[in-house]
Amino acid sequence: MSPSVNSDDVSPVTVVIPCHTERRWTTLVQAVESAKAQTPAPAEIVVVVDHNARLFDKIKHELDGITVLANRFRRGVAGTRNSGAFHAITPLVAFLDDDVRAHEGWLAGLLAPFADPAVTGAGGAILPAWSGRRPDWFPDEYLWAVGATHSPLPAGVTPATEGSSMAVRREAFAAVGGFPESHGRASDRLHSREDELCRRMSESGRWVFVPDARIHHPVGPERMTFRFFLHRCFAEGQAAVIVGRDRRTSRGALLRNMRAGSLRRSWAVVAGMTATAMGSMIELTTGQPVPRPSVADNRRKIAAGVRR
Repeated sequence: MSPSVNSDDVSPVTVVIPCHTERRWTTLVQAVESAKAQTPAPAEIVVVVDHNARLFDKIKHELDGITVLANRFRRGVAGTRNSGAFHAITPLVAFLDDDVRAHEGWLAGLLAPFADPAVTGAGGAILPAWSGRRPDWFPDEYLWAVGATHSPLPAGVTPATEGSSMAVRREAFAAVGGFPESHGRASDRLHSREDELCRRMSESGRWVFVPDARIHHPVGPERMTFRFFLHRCFAEGQAAVIVGRDRRTSRGALLRNMRAGSLRRSWAVVAGMTATAMGSMIELTTGQPVPRPSVADNRRKIAAGVRR
């Protein structure tokens, strides 16, 4: 904690930022600075490096006012986030990705729902930061395909939120073993790990969506192609089978876009529905069940993250 920060202005939350590559250095610095600028300030900002010694040393020498850790678990964003969360000693833990920028009020917005003891987790709105002109065929209902949320999504109880903007009760998070580190072939293609975490933690409380807790997520040219769109929809179909997720983005989306006179977006909705269905069908016929972590696994993770 910086000595210039009044303890009365510090929130009971640790912000965890996972990272893995030097190619995101600029956005990582922006993410850290946006976390530092929050009011109230986080009690600690933990940057966790995913098995990259060079990046670890660079952060250690060039970024001040943070804690730097190495991923203690399996390579990947799940293990990296878990390393930071199990290191934390605050009652709440917030997650922010290394390629996003948190708006003013992001952290305060995420923390507000925890005044209700029945709330176990909260998520915020993820706004797309397009690198160029947004493709005119891209439907609003499929913004999740580029890591964003649909803007009309209302505040209130939700079945799941995205890990790039999420806060949890640490005790409930630890009780389920944190983010699942193995989810089969679709685990690192989409966000099945977040959905599985939310499902497990829902046994002890509610998840809440807070639209005013906003971050910006970059959408590069490689994510603005129709091929990438179909790839994400296919992976969504696989994830839906793995964790029983149903975003319901296609229901009514076609009718809404047709009424708006957008034939290209209507066609994209049909293509997305088809790709999602194909992903689900293939996962149903070839996928393997996802094991649930045992109590021993959970204890191992928590022990590995204890401060030394």
